[in-house]
Amino acid sequence: MGRRDVHSIIFPVSGAGLQLALSHGTPNGEAQLTIHHRRSLLEHLRGQLAVDWWGHHGIAHWARVRANGLMLARDTGANRHVLELFAFFHDARRINEYDDEDHGARGGNLAKRLRGCYFDATDDEMDLLTYACTHHSDGMTQADPTVLTCWDADRLDLGRVGITPNPKYLGTKAARTEASMAKANQRAQAWCDAFDERRRRRG
Repeated sequence: MGRRDVHSIIFPVSGAGLQLALSHGTPNGEAQLTIHHRRSLLEHLRGQLAVDWWGHHGIAHWARVRANGLMLARDTGANRHVLELFAFFHDARRINEYDDEDHGARGGNLAKRLRGCYFDATDDEMDLLTYACTHHSDGMTQADPTVLTCWDADRLDLGRVGITPNPKYLGTKAARTEASMAKANQRAQAWCDAFDERRRRRG
């Protein structure tokens, strides 16, 4: 798996293509990052990322969190702009793949610094984004619907590390459905298969 365009990531699933497209907007008409700004933001985040870009907390995880969040937002009514930004920032300041207690807060602070440069957001959106980033690893299940959707989108991707999400730790009804959990797990498993194949080829 070589260097790829950072705003379009494709993983094979049973011979077909599962595309987690970061280059397309969403159907409800809410303001989203333009393709140009999304590409620039992701390239900036890649340049400062301390963990593996293709690892458990890298771009593929961000793409799946984004996809999970947009899937849930159809039912939760979450702010899609915040969801997308959360996907990109929540793990962007990790310094390792394991215990890193303050990485969410650092990701939220990075978002504050980059606001107005790579993206725009209202004050209310930034409040939601920084709160969601700061507390996404705290295990809470009570918050604003947008924040809960962000957290559930992340938790639904636990399959990438061999963990089946527990519905009691999901804050939205939409995330607890069998359909949502199955779809998210399919995304995670596709990445695991590709990741294992990459390691096998590297020997």
